[in-house]
Amino acid sequence: MLRKISIIRIGQTLGLSLVEIGRAFESFPNNHTPTKKDWERLSTDWRHQLNDRIDRLQKMRDQLSGCIGCGCLSLKKCTLYNPGDCKSEEGSGPRYLPQEPLSNS
Repeated sequence: MLRKISIIRIGQTLGLSLVEIGRAFESFPNNHTPTKKDWERLSTDWRHQLNDRIDRLQKMRDQLSGCIGCGCLSLKKCTLYNPGDCKSEEGSGPRYLPQEPLSNS
């Protein structure tokens, strides 16, 4: 049990969610005490996740100077506040308008 708790604490220290840590434990049979080989596999998987996270953070850091920090989503493309924004292709500013004119009533 102490070994499992240690793995949970290490995963949390690395910034992994309890869901991600739980997925790692799903690969163990019930009541299985993790072995050195298990830890090697887990740490290799987690290393890949951490490297991906580091890459994303470095890209965000490098793009930060171009951000005006307003969060209004009116920029043509804001990869920091709204990554993968598909509506930016339609231009900047609001794009969602009613399909029918509003009545005065």
